Amino acid sequence: MMMKTSDPKEKSLITKKDLNKVFWRSFQMEFSWHYERQMNMAYVYAMIPILRKLYQTKEEMASALKRHLEFFNTTPHIVTLILGINAAMEEENRLDKKFDEKAIDSIKTSLMGPLAGIGDSFFWGTLRLIATGVGTSLALQGNILGPILFILIFNIPHVALRYLFTGWGYKLGTGFLKKIQSNGMMDSLTLGASIIGLVVVGAMTASMIDITIPLSIGSGEEAVTIQSILDDIMPQLLPLAAFGIVFYLLKKEVKPLSIIGGMAVVGILGAWIGIF
Repeated sequence: MMMKTSDPKEKSLITKKDLNKVFWRSFQMEFSWHYERQMNMAYVYAMIPILRKLYQTKEEMASALKRHLEFFNTTPHIVTLILGINAAMEEENRLDKKFDEKAIDSIKTSLMGPLAGIGDSFFWGTLRLIATGVGTSLALQGNILGPILFILIFNIPHVALRYLFTGWGYKLGTGFLKKIQSNGMMDSLTLGASIIGLVVVGAMTASMIDITIPLSIGSGEEAVTIQSILDDIMPQLLPLAAFGIVFYLLKKEVKPLSIIGGMAVVGILGAWIGIF
């Protein structure tokens, strides 16, 4: 039997004013960036107006805040698209007791990588270069319009898209969630988003962790480095092992700062004795 759902506009708890608060808070997305979870604190800060509107009890609010404190990083200029979608999902979670809360983080994780690729290419790789070219050419001639046009050419499209994406993300999330709920596809969506999220994390592990062992066996032209042997067994084996160790320690509730400190000590000792 197909589940009936009412029009989201008839029972919407989130208003345009709430979404505008999210938009304004999104500008500080890189102010509290850190290496452990990158944009997570800023993301929570941007979501707080929505969470306060939806959850009244201390326990519900604490659970929602914790849910959005997971690792997050994407191009800051289009982060409002994900914020809008998450706002719609949080609203649905508030209205539907059977809603799977895990889907909220899964969707966020699966979107941040692809959107970062698009956002970086457009804003950093295209728009910024155009703005820099126009601004620099005028500035070299002593024209005061150089820096002014640089700021305007880059920021007018950026701010406009940031604002529009907030509403578009919310509308997309609301309509999409209603459709997949009526079709019974939520479990499949959550599984697919989780798989994509794991692929993104795996790619980040291979590309962002650099561990090598330059020690060699033999001498002269016959020398073979240990790193080449490991690469023949499986490329990026050491980063994978490092990730596994860190994950194991986190599961054992070892404090992240202790792990980072231990890694720094190992790196210093390894460089000192010539291992790394």
